[in-house]
Amino acid sequence: VQLQASGGGLVQPGGSLLLSCAAFRFPLDYYAIGWFRQAPGKEREGVLCLSSTDGSTYYADSVKGRFTCSRDNAKNTAYLQMNSLKPEDTAVYYCAADYGPGGGATPPHEYDYWGQGTQVTVSS
Repeated sequence: VQLQASGGGLVQPGGSLLLSCAAFRFPLDYYAIGWFRQAPGKEREGVLCLSSTDGSTYYADSVKGRFTCSRDNAKNTAYLQMNSLKPEDTAVYYCAADYGPGGGATPPHEYDYWGQGTQVTVSS
């Protein structure tokens, strides 16, 4: 069982990135996917964006209107589209899977599987 996050990189302020989170050996259909980040020297933030099993989504205020999370169950992959990136978005981004519909209040320790993280750097 594995989650693999990819798509990070260096982008200028105002730019965009698309992160992917591929699930291996378990069906994404039954899991909510949450996206988290941890900036250098800081603790991991609460969930930024959640894609539920019923197609609904949840966004933290810090990314609302700029980030969009989605999923393609046929490809067993979830996505985080990040637009209007700011330097303060620089962090390692993680995806995690929580069995069931999930929710914005689900604490990180209750997620079942975690990806390895992908670095996003926003800098000119």
